Amino acid sequence: MVFNIQDSEQRRVKTDFPREVEKREHVMIPLSNGLKLAATIWLPKDAEEHPVPALLEYLPYRKNDFTAIRDSARHPYFAGHGYASIRVDIRGTGDSDGILFDEYLKEEQDDALEVIDWIIKQPFSTGKVGMFGKSWGGFNSLQVASRQHPALKTVITLCSTDDRYHDDVHYRGGNILASDMLWWASTMFTYNARPQDPAVVGESWYENWIDRVENTPPFVEEWLSHQRRDAYWKHGSINEDYQKVDIPVFAVGGWQDAYTDPIFRMLEHLPNSKGLIGPWAHEYPEVATPDPAIGFLQEALRWWDYWLKDIDTGIMSEPKLTAWIQDSEKPAVSYDKRPGRWVGEASWPSETVENKSYYFKTDRLTEDHQVSEAITIPSVQEHGFYAGTFCPFGQPGDLPADQRLENGKAITFLSEPLEETTDFLGEPVFSCQLQSDEENAMIAVRLMDKAPTGESTLISWGMLNLNHYRSHEHPEALSTGKTYDVKVKLDALGQQIPKGHQLEVAISPTYWTKAWPSPKPVTLTLITGEQTHLDMPVRTENGLDQQVRTFDAPETAPIMDREILRGETRTYDIIHQPIDSTWKVVDYSDEGNRRLPSNGIEHGSINKNTYTIKENDPLSAKAQCEWALTVGRGDWQTRVETFSEMTSDHDTFYLTSQITAFLNDKEVTSKTWKKEIPRDFN
Repeated sequence: MVFNIQDSEQRRVKTDFPREVEKREHVMIPLSNGLKLAATIWLPKDAEEHPVPALLEYLPYRKNDFTAIRDSARHPYFAGHGYASIRVDIRGTGDSDGILFDEYLKEEQDDALEVIDWIIKQPFSTGKVGMFGKSWGGFNSLQVASRQHPALKTVITLCSTDDRYHDDVHYRGGNILASDMLWWASTMFTYNARPQDPAVVGESWYENWIDRVENTPPFVEEWLSHQRRDAYWKHGSINEDYQKVDIPVFAVGGWQDAYTDPIFRMLEHLPNSKGLIGPWAHEYPEVATPDPAIGFLQEALRWWDYWLKDIDTGIMSEPKLTAWIQDSEKPAVSYDKRPGRWVGEASWPSETVENKSYYFKTDRLTEDHQVSEAITIPSVQEHGFYAGTFCPFGQPGDLPADQRLENGKAITFLSEPLEETTDFLGEPVFSCQLQSDEENAMIAVRLMDKAPTGESTLISWGMLNLNHYRSHEHPEALSTGKTYDVKVKLDALGQQIPKGHQLEVAISPTYWTKAWPSPKPVTLTLITGEQTHLDMPVRTENGLDQQVRTFDAPETAPIMDREILRGETRTYDIIHQPIDSTWKVVDYSDEGNRRLPSNGIEHGSINKNTYTIKENDPLSAKAQCEWALTVGRGDWQTRVETFSEMTSDHDTFYLTSQITAFLNDKEVTSKTWKKEIPRDFN
């Protein structure tokens, strides 16, 4: 995970703001339980004479070092345009008090409500508040909105979800996300163990640090203990009752991000919602890759001004959804730019999008549904190594390689060449009849754009734990030989396929490293005919496309100075050892080490993730994640190292989590957690 802002000739650095900006550091916001949350506030210097609305970004990622660079680009910009922009470290992170025991707990929301109470009592406040954030901050903005604080008037949520079970880093389609559940848990396991700054909190930092290291749990133990969509996941999922979010929501994402589908659901179910989808990875659109980046801070100001200052900026008279339709591109593991065009939709679902059905016949996709065949789909455990990362952050090598490297390990189907260039916008859906020779099974479906020259570009994918075919809440064992009606939703896409290209579909009962494998090798039997088809969302032009405004060039406030002590390195190696039939991914990311002259803090991180499996042996699956994080200043230097591992046998998952903390290279404490968790139809 990178929280850096790359230098860009395209981005304009703005210094001439309408109002002069004041920065207040190390503001401690008191809670009713006696704890304090650490905040930084940027606001107009004259805000106490001329009060302003407030904007809240509420994160666990350490405002004084780890997100300081990105915060400097965004918060002063909002403040210079007449807002109090407030960045708060949630309980148990940064210089805030306490321990963070899990994601999105009720106490996290409760604390946010108290923070809003505090904000509206300040002399700089008009009493109106907006929340915003990407990823965690996007999640909790929606969750806090559902709590209906009267001062919270609107939310901008980026790269987030309305459904914590269906769309997050833990499960997808009821399958354990092998590549991300452990990785994200190991990330927070390490992040949470970093110390408070003694220059801010005083001598209590050391005692508090040891408390965090030894008592902040590895979140993966809780996540893996809830393998079905139970009350644990319903908490914090606003789709349980969309009506509780009764304020306007601006939902933003990108086609490379893992959180694009929720935008469509929120547009459908939240009346005062607006959506924006670009070609981007998991990042803010003014700094995201691939290009085109846009002037998103200007768009955010148009939203804030409309809902918090009662200024008609015109933003609500524009299309409800603005989306980038990507041109066809040959496969690449990184793109600097994705050519395409902006389109607009007045509503979602859209009257301009209609489904076209493709049926399956041997190795073909066809419009004829009369042919009934039984097609055998065997397990290949190493299928999926060229799928790219689950949630790209814009790092080199994040994206899927040419899918010809994968297609020999699945059963593939190819359409006739398209007779005309076609736009697709929305969610493809694969419906089928199938049988399984095992009581526990999954299915993965990949959708590709196949060029006339042979290259196969992954444009969407989906998977389903077949034990969840009727319900994620009440899974059930499969009966061998029984025919099941199954529906697999693929990731939404905005994609143009040129005339002469073909649609290609690959189906498999394995997808490592995306899905933890079924306990035994599985053979599926796909039964073709009228019930087995792929529905593609075909879009036709509409008048709104001409109404999509041209976005301004990206702007930010001046980026704070930083001294690079160690540069960044990323490698992504796929290793095949034929002698012992082993396949392995080693994903290594050294995010460098930098010093912030503003406070003298040095911080750096190194992460190595290894995913291993043997051919024909699903129980050989192993995920390992290693981290080393440093935070220091002068003769105060801290380091946290962690190791996390996940394996399984037929009935049980095995977790190991180890942490060691160092002060000036001397070990000060270490702890190991071990946990066995029964497999629950996974």
